[in-house]
Amino acid sequence: MFKRISALVLAGLTAMAVASCGSGGGTTSAGTSGGGGDDSITMGFSQVGAESGWRTANTKSVQDSAKNAGITLKFSDAQQKQENQIKAIRSYIQQKVDIIAFSPVVESGWDTVLKEAQNAKIPVILTDRAVDSKDTSLYKTFLGSDFIEEGKKAGQWLVEEYKDTKDPVNIVELQGTTGSAPANDRKAGFAEIIQADPKFKIVASQTGDFTRAKGKEVMEAFLKSTPDIDVLYAHNDDMGLGAIEAIEGAGKVPGKDIKIITVDAVKDGMQALADGKINFIVECSPLLGPQLMDLAKKVVKGEQVPARVVTEETTFTQEQAKQVLSTRQY
Repeated sequence: MFKRISALVLAGLTAMAVASCGSGGGTTSAGTSGGGGDDSITMGFSQVGAESGWRTANTKSVQDSAKNAGITLKFSDAQQKQENQIKAIRSYIQQKVDIIAFSPVVESGWDTVLKEAQNAKIPVILTDRAVDSKDTSLYKTFLGSDFIEEGKKAGQWLVEEYKDTKDPVNIVELQGTTGSAPANDRKAGFAEIIQADPKFKIVASQTGDFTRAKGKEVMEAFLKSTPDIDVLYAHNDDMGLGAIEAIEGAGKVPGKDIKIITVDAVKDGMQALADGKINFIVECSPLLGPQLMDLAKKVVKGEQVPARVVTEETTFTQEQAKQVLSTRQY
């Protein structure tokens, strides 16, 4: 599918970065800009959806980076439905794109469609979320965070925070989308750390689907069914922000009456952290676009790439959030 551009035409092109729009529904195509190579790469990208501020920033990073890299992007929003992603991937196969990248809604159920891509000789990159397929030849690499490590970091802060108390610590957990890699792994990593001390008890755990509205709804239910809550562990900022509304609605003070740990470090979450409503945030950067485009170019050229590329991330306390809030990109 590579389109040969003549040297004469290429010499006349002016490289320029074009800002892209944010995430949205349906299927769109981001045209080529910049570049610098003789061949144009077409990437089919299937996004989970637009369920959070993190996801919106991730989409923008992919779209902007594709334009800056001179890669034609065919983009689809799965609206958090696996069947939509499978349909999009099959569409990309029919269109004979050069490479497919996607962030899986859930971990399981991908082997058939990934085998179809493999048979069509179209390489696949997983971004942000992994799949549980035993056949790792079905994709070239996985770019994203270590979700288990994120859960461990959340647990380590909690253990340190309560190291001097022997009283029971009652925890409620807002899980991400059921069956998704971040929900599974953030839960597992957190549980691994706190299980060493029996005073830590997860008294309620339920999915909030990574959305602010669902986080508020589930937290309201937790507050009614479990009046004695010491800590909330939310698998992303958006659910934590929704929970804050519920906590305040119940006449309690978030960050004090109920300590809150979240994951992501989007700007709204960081603001709540700086304001003292959240106590600790584990970063999960959505800005994967530049790395994704670099990997895509290498894969299309037939170069070897690592099977796993982990993004570098940190954690934030309330004081650290105040220091960096003004410079946050998302």
